[in-house]
Amino acid sequence: MVIIEDLQRMSEARLPWRELDGKTILVTGATGMLASYVTWLLLYLHEHAGIHVSIVALCRNRQKAEQYFGSYVGKPYFHFLIQDVCDPIAYEGKVDYVFHLAGNASPHYINTDPVGIMKCNLLGTMNVLEYARDCQTKKVIFASTREVYGKNEEAERLDEQTFGTLNPLDDRSCYPESKRAAETLLKSYYLQYGVNFNAIRIAHSYGPTMTLENDGRVMADLMGDVVAGRDIVLKSSGEAVRAFLYISDAVVGMFTVLFHGQTAKAYNLANETEPISIRNLAQLLAASSKNTTIQVVVSECEQKGYCAYRRTALDTSAIQQLGWKPMVSLKVGIERVLHYFTSTENPLPIGRG
Repeated sequence: MVIIEDLQRMSEARLPWRELDGKTILVTGATGMLASYVTWLLLYLHEHAGIHVSIVALCRNRQKAEQYFGSYVGKPYFHFLIQDVCDPIAYEGKVDYVFHLAGNASPHYINTDPVGIMKCNLLGTMNVLEYARDCQTKKVIFASTREVYGKNEEAERLDEQTFGTLNPLDDRSCYPESKRAAETLLKSYYLQYGVNFNAIRIAHSYGPTMTLENDGRVMADLMGDVVAGRDIVLKSSGEAVRAFLYISDAVVGMFTVLFHGQTAKAYNLANETEPISIRNLAQLLAASSKNTTIQVVVSECEQKGYCAYRRTALDTSAIQQLGWKPMVSLKVGIERVLHYFTSTENPLPIGRG
């Protein structure tokens, strides 16, 4: 199974996993693309590596939560917390670490629910920080975005201090502006209350737990066409360049920062080794499919919810100095995701709950 293989490889990363023994970790948005992998990895470490870590999985949707993790209900090391992160955190126990991964980066929701996106990033982050302050959490890991850098078309690469401009009245600014403000909240709680954190500015991650319908991000849209056996329809000329980060590399990167990240510091997290145009990505996806009839079709139309800035590569030297580097090539990552979606793989990857 694709996900189990990913979990095994992640667990073999040279990280001090034993530091999690006896600890409790809260994961917000636990059924999300990255958060579900974080949660499953923690469960895998508990069951297969003898690391007695406990997990609190915060989810809004009970039905989806039970689909992902229902076999662990009643286990002493796993707890559901069914609530909206925009409400005060209702868990009464002590938590050692928080992965605050709740939120939505989908252009579909940027268009249809900008207030909800801002509430999650602002009010949700404040609720997490208030809880972390009360129970003296060791560290909060916050999933931020490369978009906090705004428009910066002069820099050759974007390191963690290279900021451009953002128009707060741009239609899609609900997402990058609220992520920026959330990072400022994190730093404010550190300065005033000593709450330790790291912000991780993630770029273009993808994997088996991605949503293919009504998402709007380019990898999801194009992958959805291939999985459905449709021609791949490009909503632009396809000349824009992106660089994609496979989910297992993203999760190992987050844990690398958890263990080794400097206090109150942000880290870029991206795979800049294989930048590719959207047109070439579409052709790679078509070639990776078993359906030889799939064609790439250009159908340019107005696109709302997408970042229109010229892409500048992220500088990932800071996280690489912590010992991280991407391990999964774009071709292999695409093959793994396509295999997952075109097979009968069980969505519950552990199987021993």
